[in-house]
Amino acid sequence: MDTILQRFEAAGGPKYRAVAGAIRGAIQDGALDIGAKLPPVRELAWALEITPGTVARAYTILTDEGALRAEVGRGTFVADPQAKARALLPDPPWPSIPAGDSTDADLASGNVSFVAPKLPDSGQAALVRQAFHRLADQPVSRLLNYPSRAGFRPAREAVLHWLSDTPLGSATEADLVLSHGGQNGIGLVMQAVLRGARPVVLVEELSYPGFRRAAELLRAEVVAVPMDGQGVIPEELDRLARQHDAQLLCTSCEVHNPTVMVTPLARRQEIAAVAQRRGLHVLEDDCYRIGARAALGYRALLPDRGWHVASISKSITPALRIGVVVAPEGRGGDLRRVAEHGFFGLAQPLADLAADVLRHPDLPRVLQAVRADYARYIRAAVNALGGFNLHWREDVPFLWLPLPAGWRAASFVRAAEAQGVQLRAADEFALRDGMAPNAVRIAVNAQVPLPVFEAALGRLRGLLDNPPEQIMV
Repeated sequence: MDTILQRFEAAGGPKYRAVAGAIRGAIQDGALDIGAKLPPVRELAWALEITPGTVARAYTILTDEGALRAEVGRGTFVADPQAKARALLPDPPWPSIPAGDSTDADLASGNVSFVAPKLPDSGQAALVRQAFHRLADQPVSRLLNYPSRAGFRPAREAVLHWLSDTPLGSATEADLVLSHGGQNGIGLVMQAVLRGARPVVLVEELSYPGFRRAAELLRAEVVAVPMDGQGVIPEELDRLARQHDAQLLCTSCEVHNPTVMVTPLARRQEIAAVAQRRGLHVLEDDCYRIGARAALGYRALLPDRGWHVASISKSITPALRIGVVVAPEGRGGDLRRVAEHGFFGLAQPLADLAADVLRHPDLPRVLQAVRADYARYIRAAVNALGGFNLHWREDVPFLWLPLPAGWRAASFVRAAEAQGVQLRAADEFALRDGMAPNAVRIAVNAQVPLPVFEAALGRLRGLLDNPPEQIMV
């Protein structure tokens, strides 16, 4: 305390700066060593004959600089000047496929969930950690003020860069709106498009349940369109769009959820022609794609009616809840109005975090590693279940399994759960009054060790090979 007192008495200017300067000088010349504990605020204030608030302000300044570190319940200490630099270094190499913390209890009991895809950590956790460290050094204005559209521009440009391999047609950052994940993005599109007391939304007869849920929140009627092996049947789409005066078609043409099917370009062009003729908007859900595109999307095919929704949840992390909507040409203002009137946009720090991660030079390598790790699990599933009518792609984080004779989907799901494996039946992807095939979706859980994953698949194969007598047909 004496060295601080001497330096303080020799300093001029505002008292809080004098205190900060005295402590800083004592650290620089070695009078205060790394790890040395500073006097409590009130004690130092009494010795210097100033107010405790003045000392507290000085401590805060030095803590923000990194010269001091405050530990709740213990006090304030001289910080290691290299600690901050070390925190910004890349994390040590991570195992490609660690067991997630949340699965430890399940692993101990033998339970494995194949309900929703679970990402491997192929390096993206380190990118997010580093981004959080840099976020802490943002100017105070970005941490205290309401977000603005101009403030979000770097994030929108980063997202557009991330989508650079997606054929969107003519698109700029002004056409984009960031959303709280893909589901929120679907809701934003519906709010921007749907009109009237009871609008009609068309969906594929097997489709992502989130389409139906978003439409029901807006009191829209949902109508299923029959499909074949290439997607929505254009003639049926035309008939139902005309019959119901439908306003929007929701589709997943790159990675159909749940069947893994891809709609070829020729079929997309036929669907786009029907949409143009009937004045139908088309929402393309591109959230499940982690590989290269197969063909042009609907925003490119329908520049004035195609809406594109994407998300980082299936390729980087779902924890951040970052999605994006790309509006058709000339509809960006409508989309922004819905977002601003609904939730004012994302939090500014969250947008900054997304921009940091999506612009990171290591991201392409990490995404390639994610695809490679997923592919290992897909190959294991094909090795275990390939003797059945399994539908799969190495760049899709789930598989589709029409069940062999002797099984009904609901019964198979219950039997699998009794074996410690959770699945989703085809019924969950059909409308409540629709018909669903006897099939299940197997999502890839890449957060369990590969041997655990293979053992769970072995239990499924045992069920498939030996259907119980009481449910035989």
